[in-house]
Amino acid sequence: MRSHLLSSLAILAAPAISAAESATYDYIVVGSGPGGGPLASNLARAGYSTLLIEAGGDESDNPTYSELGNFLEAANDEATRWDFWVKHSDDAQQDLKFHHNTWDTGDGTFYIGNDPPAGAKHLGIQYPRAAVLGGCAMHNAGVCSLPEDDQWNLVVNLTGDTSWEAPKMRKYLTQIEANEYLPAGNAAHGYKGWLKTSVGDLGWAKAPNTAAVKILDKFAQSIGVSSASSDRSTLFSPDILGDEPNKDQTSSLFNMVSHADSKGRRSTPGDFVKSTLADPAKFPLTLKLRTLVTKILFSNSTTESKPRAIGVEVMAGASLYKADPKHIPGTKGPVSQYFAKEVIISGGAFNSPQILKLSGIGPRAELEKLGIKVVKDLPGVGENLGDNYEASILAISKEPLNAGLTTSIFRTVNAATKNRNIFTWCGPFSFEGFWPGFPTNYGPNQWECAMVHIGPKSQAGSVKLVTADPQDTPDINFRFFQKQGAADLAELVAATNLLRQTWLAAANTTTAPFTELHPCPGELGKPTAGSCSDAAQAEYFKLQAYSHHATSSCSIGADADPLAVLDSKFRVRGVAGLRVVDASAFPVVPGAFPVVPTMILSQKATEDILAEAGKKPVKLRV
Repeated sequence: MRSHLLSSLAILAAPAISAAESATYDYIVVGSGPGGGPLASNLARAGYSTLLIEAGGDESDNPTYSELGNFLEAANDEATRWDFWVKHSDDAQQDLKFHHNTWDTGDGTFYIGNDPPAGAKHLGIQYPRAAVLGGCAMHNAGVCSLPEDDQWNLVVNLTGDTSWEAPKMRKYLTQIEANEYLPAGNAAHGYKGWLKTSVGDLGWAKAPNTAAVKILDKFAQSIGVSSASSDRSTLFSPDILGDEPNKDQTSSLFNMVSHADSKGRRSTPGDFVKSTLADPAKFPLTLKLRTLVTKILFSNSTTESKPRAIGVEVMAGASLYKADPKHIPGTKGPVSQYFAKEVIISGGAFNSPQILKLSGIGPRAELEKLGIKVVKDLPGVGENLGDNYEASILAISKEPLNAGLTTSIFRTVNAATKNRNIFTWCGPFSFEGFWPGFPTNYGPNQWECAMVHIGPKSQAGSVKLVTADPQDTPDINFRFFQKQGAADLAELVAATNLLRQTWLAAANTTTAPFTELHPCPGELGKPTAGSCSDAAQAEYFKLQAYSHHATSSCSIGADADPLAVLDSKFRVRGVAGLRVVDASAFPVVPGAFPVVPTMILSQKATEDILAEAGKKPVKLRV
């Protein structure tokens, strides 16, 4: 399979910044995504001069990004895309069996697959990130979900900081949310924040006796849900962001909630940043776009007990990072330094550990090998990388199933705890991971249930420097299923078997028979011999699972844990004036989708930082 390489056009650099330029702020925040964008806005609204630095540009008025329905185009768009080519294991031959390996053919195209042409250069498994104001909230599918209470309480158990208790974390959602799908007054939600939330149309579920409704009925029964109403849309009435008792143990159907308004326009951290900049109150926020942070600066003082971060060094210009498909080899930009009382890194699970390591904070041996002066030997930087496992069951029906999405969070019978462990959404789409030009469109008869595994047990991945050049990308290895992999694979198989059985409810309709493409190829219920045992499906998922929710590479941890990078207030251990506030801070992967949990994390960091500075939490004004 071939795909055109995105053209490397000459890019006009951002306005040159003089190497002599310097400025001092109260705070510098690096990265404008779900962690950094809201935090920088909040700090400025509290009256602190804040510099927000973003490597990408602003695409908030571009419909490819502003309209949530265009998320597939957004994730493929070279205007913002950073391509990380990752590994799933230490076994190179195993990784080569991933069906969507990407190769550079050398003739202006990509080859996608397992039988590349002679001379093609292996790139790896694509993991796209978004370099743009608003970060990856600008190219994702906009799905809103929350972590289990246990995952918030884990921080309490690790650090003793009771401010992380789940009921206390709930308030941050109500502070940031502007709910558009429930009547005002619901105590579990907010209505005056910057993050708009809405739900989709369930009209398709009102039609009686369609194939899709038959499948829906069977699915509901399979997870213990029933409805006395002939209007099956009532099955979706539970609130996926609700705060009901035993919510984490209750399997249910839901109407998917998106961080978008009711008309389908994305609601993102970039919107909050821009509204802060435009506010008549003239909050002291400065935004620098197309600016690549190359390292953190530290004081040379010999009177302080530990190194203190005092600013950052940057390189100005567009497409300077080599993950950018528009990067022109050899391109550099003018260098500047900016200073602050405190530096906050919010570059995400790949770039935050990279920036720390480039600045001398990380495992001593790794840094010394590359000639980087060690500021603080911190072995956990870049370790503990985790992600949700994602997989799917995909089939082609005889006729189209005219339906929307069936969304559910449920527990498989073999889950490790009493909590739900699978987030799934089913409908007439295909999604099989990431590669240039994804996804494959199998036509109007395609039908898929995509799954996100909640609570993956491995978290054995790493982000390691390849060179000391800040324009180079790091080596990223997730080491899928390395720890307790058999248990995680068994949970994915159990979920797939349940979902497959629900499709058989349409056996007597004109949409049947279904031809399953994977993981059990053949007619649904009559698979190719040997392809559909639990062991065969587990092997399929071991090779073909993918991911897009990287977290935990600068994780919060216990004082006695040598791999803990942050304390419970997001402070980098062993240095002063430096924090990390993004998804890399989570000790474990937070639920099924980390985008809203990271926004909640950002709001908590706001409160912690302002409390330390002696100010009350800022009231949001949007």
